[in-house]
Amino acid sequence: MIQTQFLTGQFLMAMPGIGDPRFDHAVIAMCAHDADGAIGIGIGAVVEGLSFHDLLDQFEIPRGTAPNAPVHAGGPVSTRRGFVIHSRDWAGQDTTDVAGRWALSGTLDVLRAIADGRGPGQWVVALGYAGWSAGQLEQELAGPGWLNVTGTTDMLFATEAPRRWSAGLASAGVDPRLLVADTGTA
Repeated sequence: MIQTQFLTGQFLMAMPGIGDPRFDHAVIAMCAHDADGAIGIGIGAVVEGLSFHDLLDQFEIPRGTAPNAPVHAGGPVSTRRGFVIHSRDWAGQDTTDVAGRWALSGTLDVLRAIADGRGPGQWVVALGYAGWSAGQLEQELAGPGWLNVTGTTDMLFATEAPRRWSAGLASAGVDPRLLVADTGTA
Protein backbone atom coordinates (compact mmCIF):
# COMPACT_ATOMS: atom_id res chain seq x y z
CA MET A 1 0.00 0.00 0.00
CA ILE A 2 1.38 3.39 -1.02
CA GLN A 3 1.19 6.11 1.64
CA THR A 4 0.48 9.55 0.20
CA GLN A 5 1.80 12.60 2.03
CA PHE A 6 -0.44 15.60 1.70
CA LEU A 7 1.02 19.07 2.21
CA THR A 8 -1.80 21.03 3.87
CA GLY A 9 -0.25 23.45 6.35
CA GLN A 10 3.21 23.35 4.77
CA PHE A 11 5.02 25.75 2.43
CA LEU A 12 6.07 25.00 -1.13
CA MET A 13 9.32 26.70 -2.10
CA ALA A 14 10.00 27.14 -5.81
CA MET A 15 13.46 25.96 -6.70
CA PRO A 16 15.65 27.75 -9.26
CA GLY A 17 14.91 26.46 -12.72
CA ILE A 18 11.27 25.64 -11.95
CA GLY A 19 10.57 26.53 -15.57
CA ASP A 20 7.60 28.81 -14.99
CA PRO A 21 8.41 32.51 -14.50
CA ARG A 22 5.15 33.01 -12.58
CA PHE A 23 6.67 30.92 -9.79
CA ASP A 24 10.19 32.36 -9.70
CA HIS A 25 11.18 32.46 -5.99
CA ALA A 26 7.59 31.58 -5.05
CA VAL A 27 6.56 30.70 -1.52
CA ILE A 28 3.15 29.07 -1.36
CA ALA A 29 1.23 28.44 1.84
CA MET A 30 -0.56 25.16 1.17
CA CYS A 31 -4.14 25.56 2.38
CA ALA A 32 -5.66 22.36 1.03
CA HIS A 33 -4.16 19.21 -0.45
CA ASP A 34 -5.81 15.84 -0.81
CA ALA A 35 -6.47 13.18 -3.43
CA ASP A 36 -8.72 15.59 -5.34
CA GLY A 37 -6.10 18.33 -5.81
CA ALA A 38 -4.45 21.22 -4.02
CA ILE A 39 -4.82 24.94 -3.37
CA GLY A 40 -2.16 27.28 -2.06
CA ILE A 41 -1.77 31.01 -1.55
CA GLY A 42 1.41 32.75 -2.66
CA ILE A 43 3.05 34.73 0.14
CA GLY A 44 6.47 35.41 -1.38
CA ALA A 45 5.69 38.48 -3.50
CA VAL A 46 3.47 41.52 -3.16
CA VAL A 47 1.28 43.30 -5.69
CA GLU A 48 3.04 46.56 -6.45
CA GLY A 49 0.91 49.67 -6.05
CA LEU A 50 -1.89 48.01 -4.09
CA SER A 51 -2.29 48.06 -0.31
CA PHE A 52 -4.77 46.70 2.18
CA HIS A 53 -6.23 50.20 2.62
CA ASP A 54 -6.74 50.37 -1.16
CA LEU A 55 -8.74 47.13 -1.00
CA LEU A 56 -10.88 48.45 1.84
CA ASP A 57 -11.54 51.60 -0.17
CA GLN A 58 -12.52 49.58 -3.26
CA PHE A 59 -15.11 47.67 -1.23
CA GLU A 60 -16.24 50.85 0.54
CA ILE A 61 -15.28 49.38 3.90
CA PRO A 62 -14.29 52.11 6.38
CA ARG A 63 -10.63 51.66 7.33
CA GLY A 64 -11.36 51.97 11.04
CA THR A 65 -8.34 50.90 13.05
CA ALA A 66 -6.89 48.60 10.39
CA PRO A 67 -3.18 48.98 9.83
CA ASN A 68 -2.07 49.25 6.24
CA ALA A 69 -0.29 46.21 4.83
CA PRO A 70 0.88 44.89 1.47
CA VAL A 71 -1.35 42.74 -0.69
CA HIS A 72 0.37 39.53 -1.78
CA ALA A 73 0.36 37.98 -5.25
CA GLY A 74 -1.50 34.81 -4.24
CA GLY A 75 -1.11 33.00 -7.53
CA PRO A 76 -1.98 32.98 -11.20
CA VAL A 77 -5.55 31.67 -10.81
CA SER A 78 -8.47 34.09 -10.19
CA THR A 79 -6.21 37.07 -9.57
CA ARG A 80 -9.19 39.30 -8.74
CA ARG A 81 -10.36 37.00 -5.93
CA GLY A 82 -9.06 37.82 -2.48
CA PHE A 83 -8.01 35.58 0.39
CA VAL A 84 -6.89 36.23 3.93
CA ILE A 85 -4.60 33.76 5.67
CA HIS A 86 -4.93 34.49 9.36
CA SER A 87 -4.40 33.33 12.90
CA ARG A 88 -6.93 30.87 14.31
CA ASP A 89 -8.29 33.36 16.88
CA TRP A 90 -11.09 34.45 14.51
CA ALA A 91 -13.58 32.57 12.32
CA GLY A 92 -16.17 33.85 9.89
CA GLN A 93 -18.65 32.66 7.27
CA ASP A 94 -16.28 30.51 5.24
CA THR A 95 -13.20 30.19 7.43
CA THR A 96 -11.26 26.98 6.92
CA ASP A 97 -8.81 25.65 9.50
CA VAL A 98 -5.50 24.76 7.82
CA ALA A 99 -3.97 21.78 9.65
CA GLY A 100 -4.33 23.53 13.02
CA ARG A 101 -1.63 26.03 12.00
CA TRP A 102 -3.54 28.94 10.49
CA ALA A 103 -6.92 29.69 8.92
CA LEU A 104 -8.10 30.81 5.48
CA SER A 105 -11.04 33.10 4.74
CA GLY A 106 -12.25 34.43 1.42
CA THR A 107 -15.29 36.61 2.10
CA LEU A 108 -15.69 40.28 2.94
CA ASP A 109 -16.58 39.56 6.58
CA VAL A 110 -12.90 39.06 7.44
CA LEU A 111 -11.97 42.41 5.84
CA ARG A 112 -14.74 44.15 7.79
CA ALA A 113 -13.64 42.47 11.03
CA ILE A 114 -10.02 43.54 10.54
CA ALA A 115 -11.11 47.11 9.76
CA ASP A 116 -13.33 47.17 12.87
CA GLY A 117 -10.51 45.90 15.09
CA ARG A 118 -12.34 42.66 15.91
CA GLY A 119 -10.66 40.41 13.33
CA PRO A 120 -7.79 37.97 13.61
CA GLY A 121 -4.69 39.07 15.48
CA GLN A 122 -2.40 38.17 12.57
CA TRP A 123 -3.22 38.15 8.88
CA VAL A 124 -1.88 38.23 5.33
CA VAL A 125 -4.01 39.38 2.39
CA ALA A 126 -3.54 37.96 -1.13
CA LEU A 127 -5.15 38.14 -4.55
CA GLY A 128 -5.35 34.92 -6.54
CA TYR A 129 -4.26 31.41 -5.72
CA ALA A 130 -2.25 28.49 -7.08
CA GLY A 131 -4.24 25.36 -7.85
CA TRP A 132 -3.48 21.83 -8.93
CA SER A 133 -5.85 19.13 -10.16
CA ALA A 134 -5.84 15.59 -8.77
CA GLY A 135 -2.34 14.15 -8.98
CA GLN A 136 -0.85 17.22 -10.67
CA LEU A 137 1.09 18.49 -7.66
CA GLU A 138 2.40 15.00 -6.91
CA GLN A 139 3.78 14.85 -10.47
CA GLU A 140 5.42 18.26 -10.06
CA LEU A 141 6.91 17.24 -6.71
CA ALA A 142 8.58 14.25 -8.40
CA GLY A 143 10.63 16.73 -10.44
CA PRO A 144 13.14 19.33 -9.29
CA GLY A 145 10.76 22.32 -9.20
CA TRP A 146 9.44 22.36 -5.62
CA LEU A 147 10.67 21.80 -2.08
CA ASN A 148 8.17 21.51 0.75
CA VAL A 149 9.05 22.81 4.22
CA THR A 150 7.22 22.89 7.54
CA GLY A 151 4.73 25.71 7.75
CA THR A 152 5.49 28.00 10.67
CA THR A 153 3.41 30.94 11.76
CA ASP A 154 6.60 32.98 12.28
CA MET A 155 7.47 32.67 8.61
CA LEU A 156 3.89 33.41 7.63
CA PHE A 157 3.17 36.37 9.90
CA ALA A 158 6.51 37.73 11.16
CA THR A 159 8.71 37.50 8.04
CA GLU A 160 8.38 40.07 5.26
CA ALA A 161 7.47 38.73 1.81
CA PRO A 162 10.87 39.36 0.16
CA ARG A 163 12.62 37.32 2.89
CA ARG A 164 10.25 34.34 3.01
CA TRP A 165 11.91 32.40 0.20
CA SER A 166 15.39 32.43 1.74
CA ALA A 167 13.94 31.92 5.25
CA GLY A 168 11.95 28.88 4.09
CA LEU A 169 14.96 27.32 2.40
CA ALA A 170 17.12 28.02 5.46
CA SER A 171 14.54 26.26 7.65
CA ALA A 172 15.18 23.14 5.56
CA GLY A 173 18.95 23.55 5.84
CA VAL A 174 19.34 24.81 2.27
CA ASP A 175 21.62 27.76 1.50
CA PRO A 176 19.92 29.55 -1.43
CA ARG A 177 23.29 30.95 -2.55
CA LEU A 178 24.35 27.42 -3.50
CA LEU A 179 21.36 26.72 -5.75
CA VAL A 180 21.60 26.96 -9.52
CA ALA A 181 18.91 26.94 -12.18
CA ASP A 182 20.72 24.80 -14.72
CA THR A 183 22.71 21.61 -14.55
CA GLY A 184 25.70 20.74 -16.63
CA THR A 185 26.71 17.64 -18.51
CA ALA A 186 29.91 15.71 -18.16
